[in-house]
Amino acid sequence: MSQPVCRGGRWRPRLDRPALVALLFGLAGVGYRLVLTLRTVPVSNSDEATFGLAALHIAQGRELPVFLYGQRYMGVLESYLAAPLIAVAGPSWPLLRLPLLLLYALFLWLIHRLTRRICSPWFAAGIVGLLALGGERVVRDQLTVVGGRPEVKVAVLLMLLIAVGLARDRVRHRRLAIGAFGLLAGVAVWSDWLILPYLAVAALTLAWVARRELLGWAGPLLLAGFAVGIAPMIRDNLVAPPGEDSLSVFREISTKAGPTPSWSRRLDGGLLEGVPLAAGLCPVDGCARWQGWFGLLYPVLLLLAAALAVRAYRRAGPVPRGERVAPVVHLALVVGAALTLLSYVRSPLAATSPLENARYLSVLQLSLPAVLWPLWVAAVACWRGTVGVLGRLAGALATAVLAALAATTLVVTVLFAGTGSEASRVEERQARELAERLRADGPREVYGDYWTCNRLIFNTAEEVVCGVLDDGLAPGQNRYRAYWRQVGRADRPGYVLEAGSAAERRLRALLGDRADAALVAEVGGYRVYHPRTPVRPWR
Repeated sequence: MSQPVCRGGRWRPRLDRPALVALLFGLAGVGYRLVLTLRTVPVSNSDEATFGLAALHIAQGRELPVFLYGQRYMGVLESYLAAPLIAVAGPSWPLLRLPLLLLYALFLWLIHRLTRRICSPWFAAGIVGLLALGGERVVRDQLTVVGGRPEVKVAVLLMLLIAVGLARDRVRHRRLAIGAFGLLAGVAVWSDWLILPYLAVAALTLAWVARRELLGWAGPLLLAGFAVGIAPMIRDNLVAPPGEDSLSVFREISTKAGPTPSWSRRLDGGLLEGVPLAAGLCPVDGCARWQGWFGLLYPVLLLLAAALAVRAYRRAGPVPRGERVAPVVHLALVVGAALTLLSYVRSPLAATSPLENARYLSVLQLSLPAVLWPLWVAAVACWRGTVGVLGRLAGALATAVLAALAATTLVVTVLFAGTGSEASRVEERQARELAERLRADGPREVYGDYWTCNRLIFNTAEEVVCGVLDDGLAPGQNRYRAYWRQVGRADRPGYVLEAGSAAERRLRALLGDRADAALVAEVGGYRVYHPRTPVRPWR
């Protein structure tokens, strides 16, 4: 990546051309996302606000949550990362998202280092260039604080780099590095279970690299590191009420009753919608049929990448592990992607709501170097003229695929940056206007729907408290029960409902002739009601 040169008696690193290009791509990607972060694009929501409220409570010393409020299987590491900033400056969407921007920058740097070590310098620069782009679906996964994925991707890359460094004898303190490997794995399990396939293949890679060392003191250090990383999750599960431990909750969510979609529908939603959306080839509202080409090609690329890795491993022969670790890591990334994709298409959600759930495939970015490597190899061989006629045809096709991938991603990014972010900015402005109105004039205790409440509470720094109701004005998904209890004790609570919604129609029916008199404001598509006597039909 760099070469040391002597200037004025001091050695300084000098970037070579591929590393310099990668640096420019990375700065462009981080700068683009910094602008979006400062503008709160993509738009915030109540899921993200729940992480923000957890960060606020951590900053104030009121709570030390292990999992997201009301959800005992997703860690809140992102809340802990944001807590120091919120402690200094108070609740703010840009401050809440800033640690994720730093994690994205770290992700780019790590994936560049890994790709350069197992592939080639110019290919590593190209990977950074692709990952610097991003439409709304990709950017939303990278910048919104909704749990897990940004930090676990960084953890896996660090784990694989540790394995590569151990195989090539570039790690001075090998036992400590193995302990750090275990710590990263434990933190990743606590943070987001979606990363389990990649953790499994990373662990197998470590076992291949250092199996003899693991039989000695390195093994206990690995387990100790893992135990420390996962300790918050273990402690919370030990005190959880029966049926509310992480495994029980996750099993209940994964096995909800309902019709089981056919495999053809799940494959269609997983491959033709999920993969292109996660790769940034489609706008956030879905893929046209022709945009599903990368989803159809993806399993083929996985097979080609696996075959190429096995071939490279066999050709290496009985040489030191350092010279064979690259194909092993390639194969690990391929298997991680295959297991993740298989787990996704097994879920009915892949068929019933692919647009909302394509975010679960964002971890496939980890495997992008391995998936595209066969295309790069074929393209380079073609342009160097080292293959025959069939090889040149394959190389020309591979070049076309790479160019189409880059061009499509660039177009989606430009469209989102140019015009697609305007809707987010309008909605964000309306949410802030509502918060300012209630903060200034009240009421301070209100009822609302799920997607209104926690965002309203975060926007007002808990000066306005909101209890969640469903469309029928029955108690809804109240993640933090203290808010519901506080509104329940209010003598005269208000109601903040979307204009024309089912909940508003229900409230007006209950108020009858008093409905117009109770309406005190209409702000940003919401109507604020403050009746003289509380309306609580569930009581």
